Amino acid sequence: MRLVGRTRSLLREPHKGRGSKPGPRARVAVSKPATATPSLQNVFRVAYPTWKRSGNVRCEEQDREAGSRILDMDLLQFLAFVFVMLLSGTGVTGTLRTSLDPSLEIYKKMFEVKRREQLLALKNLAQLNDVHQQYKILDVMLKGLFKVLEDSRTVLIAADVLPDGPFPQDEKLKDAFSQVVENTAFFGDVVLRFPRIVHHYFDHNSNWNLLIRWGISFCNQSGVFDQGPHSPILSLMAQELGISEKDSDFQNPFKADRPEFISSTDPFQKALREEEKRRKKEEKRKEMRKGPRISRSQSEL
Repeated sequence: MRLVGRTRSLLREPHKGRGSKPGPRARVAVSKPATATPSLQNVFRVAYPTWKRSGNVRCEEQDREAGSRILDMDLLQFLAFVFVMLLSGTGVTGTLRTSLDPSLEIYKKMFEVKRREQLLALKNLAQLNDVHQQYKILDVMLKGLFKVLEDSRTVLIAADVLPDGPFPQDEKLKDAFSQVVENTAFFGDVVLRFPRIVHHYFDHNSNWNLLIRWGISFCNQSGVFDQGPHSPILSLMAQELGISEKDSDFQNPFKADRPEFISSTDPFQKALREEEKRRKKEEKRKEMRKGPRISRSQSEL
């Protein structure tokens, strides 16, 4: 899709309202949106796989409408939208697997690009320094991520695709392969940078636990992470989640000495505790609404 090209043109065009005149003032009036969240615009630019873009007129009209809607979103909506778009996979087309495995090597390069996009999105999320918004965004993102992971797992298992087998050539299987690899790595980034928020959702969800265990195993056998800069993420994630035993020297690299990802200020920690208390109260209220259940034998008496 070509949402970004239209978005950029909208940001550059001066407002042509009734009675407005072109001039320096008009140009100044539209200069702010172009730089309001430049990094988020960069993330959105590459959210869609370039090999899936269509150039027909109808798609371009739909893209222009979607671009206008994106400009109307506030920061929270936009970030949530970006995270959902990041769940789309990176594909490889027109490649044949040989003994040198060129298709996998091509995918690895595309995977590096995708990883930079994901890390940029997380950095923007951390810079919000608002735990309430972070909870909301991560809630949307995690549910979407595990839905994609579950669907992709189903596709790969049904087609008997093995992580250490031939690189898939079918487009649907390529999508599923890339979505498993990229979303597993992305979840690892989120776990390490927002451990308390993630544990709140993850620790009581057995289905997510099974899915991420499978995803980590798949990634370890895929060859994508071999001898690469992202290979530690799988081990660190598994230890943080309690999936594997923690090393004696295990330390979350983002927990204390990386303030650009996790704020350790008192207001932030206070807000986090308040949010956790609020959510616990909501869970208790839901349980109270259900009330005690009357067994069949008691009702007959």
